[in-house]
Amino acid sequence: MIRTSLLIPASACLLLTACSGTMPRPDTMSAPSPVADAIKVPDGHRLAMQTVGVGELRYECRAKANTTDQFEWAFVGPTATLQDRGGKAVGKYYGPPATWESMDGSKVTATQVAVAPGGDGNIPHQLVKANPAVGSGMMSGVTYIQRVATQGGVAPAATCSAANRGAMQMIRYQADYLFWKAAA
Repeated sequence: MIRTSLLIPASACLLLTACSGTMPRPDTMSAPSPVADAIKVPDGHRLAMQTVGVGELRYECRAKANTTDQFEWAFVGPTATLQDRGGKAVGKYYGPPATWESMDGSKVTATQVAVAPGGDGNIPHQLVKANPAVGSGMMSGVTYIQRVATQGGVAPAATCSAANRGAMQMIRYQADYLFWKAAA
């Protein structure tokens, strides 16, 4: 079951900023709250950018690790457009490796730190620690990225077996990506 307490603040923020047609200034943004303790950004960071990722997650039917006769849908990578609250494309998210790239050419990869439940039928919420950015621009100085307000994206319900080993499935999803930088 989806926790409405997590979705209401994010939805309200989305509606309020979408109506304005512009992305809020970084110094006036606040993270949707509450978020699970497991994915909270450590103290000493400020919210620098909020985006909505809309796209697909790619899964492949593969043998489970250390087995030859059991199969599962394994996550391969994302393909999504990052949009501002007004719906304008501001970047993309793709992988592997998981890469967030701004339209200005700057980009970051990251390592997962923690996850928290995203509700039935939704991929988990997530906290990742960013590697140093490539290029200068919006992604420069990003230290953490949170994935919250997830919708869809879970592994396919279709059968995965030896008969369809190697089959690929694209699953639609949406999530808010919150980009954090060290506080000045």
